[in-house]
Amino acid sequence: ELKGIVFVIQSQSNSFHSKRAEDLKRDILKQAEDLGKELPKVLLIHQIDRHEGAWTILPLMKDFSLTYGRNSSWIFFCEEDTRIQVVKLLETLRRFDKSKEWFLGKALYDEESTIIHHYAFAENPTVFKFPDFAAGWALSIPLVNKLAKKLKSEPLKSDFTIDLKHEIALYIWQKGEGPHLTPVPEFCTDDVNSYKVDHCATTFSNFLPLCGEPVNKEDVFVAVKTCQKFHGDRIPVVKQTWEREAALIEYYSDYADISIPTIDLGVPNTDRGHCGKTFAILERFLNHTFPRTPWLVVVDDDTLISIFRLRKLLSCYDPNEPVFLGERYGYGLGTGGYSYITGGGGMVFSRTAVQKLLASKCRCYSMDAPDDMVLGMCFSGLGIPITHSPLFHQARPMDYPKDYLSHQIPVSFHKHWNIDPVKVYFTWLAPNTEQSHNGKKVGYNREDL
Repeated sequence: ELKGIVFVIQSQSNSFHSKRAEDLKRDILKQAEDLGKELPKVLLIHQIDRHEGAWTILPLMKDFSLTYGRNSSWIFFCEEDTRIQVVKLLETLRRFDKSKEWFLGKALYDEESTIIHHYAFAENPTVFKFPDFAAGWALSIPLVNKLAKKLKSEPLKSDFTIDLKHEIALYIWQKGEGPHLTPVPEFCTDDVNSYKVDHCATTFSNFLPLCGEPVNKEDVFVAVKTCQKFHGDRIPVVKQTWEREAALIEYYSDYADISIPTIDLGVPNTDRGHCGKTFAILERFLNHTFPRTPWLVVVDDDTLISIFRLRKLLSCYDPNEPVFLGERYGYGLGTGGYSYITGGGGMVFSRTAVQKLLASKCRCYSMDAPDDMVLGMCFSGLGIPITHSPLFHQARPMDYPKDYLSHQIPVSFHKHWNIDPVKVYFTWLAPNTEQSHNGKKVGYNREDL
């Protein structure tokens, strides 16, 4: 029965995202009403605010078990852009015995072992499947109850949350003692308008959000963090690829090189974190460069980014809100902790966020502290939530399953290890990769990368 399903939307408190999640909730409830069924529960993760780590799902299992453990059958998780055909979802879930432990989803797997997953299953990474959240995924209540019990006796150990979908699958798998992910062909990530979706219970809006005109080029200031030892090999890549997309860009280094040009902020380079340098950049953005520019982007010198796409994405956000946007990681979220935007994929700040941060006096505990983590700690202390976008990537395209990237229009990738970064940029990120000539995509073939 529909009332036996608890829908959990992996929502966020930023106004753009919360509105999309509310729209999805309304759609689910309307479909239920049209069926004449008793309405299901629909929860929004960002409203479950007892946990800073609510978005990591596992800390919620105890609450789910207590509240729904007796009178529900399934917890169904989805993203704000997942589209659900409620009737087909009911038909799909009826195929599985709800009294057993089930972990259902659209299966992804690594083609080669990757640093993101700590080189798990190095011998053959394809054997371990994890869910594509965009397609939706489900846990039967017996499995929720089991996980809740386990969490009571063995609290979560991992310090870092890096790739949630993989980490949840690992936790449920319990070194082979728990259930594997069962692939469900009706959980789909094809676009709702695709001819392939007739059998699908879920689909996914696979597009780059655009909420009006892209923000002006002059409204985005780009700060590139570099140091003298990388001037010769990394900066030329930026200049050959995405620099031309940025109207306002400065390179910050430990050495002033007029040929680039770089600006020496008077902060020595360190091999560990770059907290001192990043806070100097924030200070300069607020007080010395282009005082009315609404958006700041801070990237590493080996970040590949599409400023063209970022300007489209930023049309959905209000720069008068404190926005801190990028790829979300977590630290110590099982025991309090905080979320942060990982630096390599690019960190995007509204001017309002920078103003609130610098007014707070929250600063680096040491000059070589990890800047992204300190920023996460500061914003968490200020009660300013970070905003996650899966379009920013801390690693290279080949570090992600092809099927996962196939429903994305990425904004960034990071690292130049064992790749041709110029080729990666022109294949994945250059503006003309969105245009077709004679029906063929311009650029390289993604399959080659």
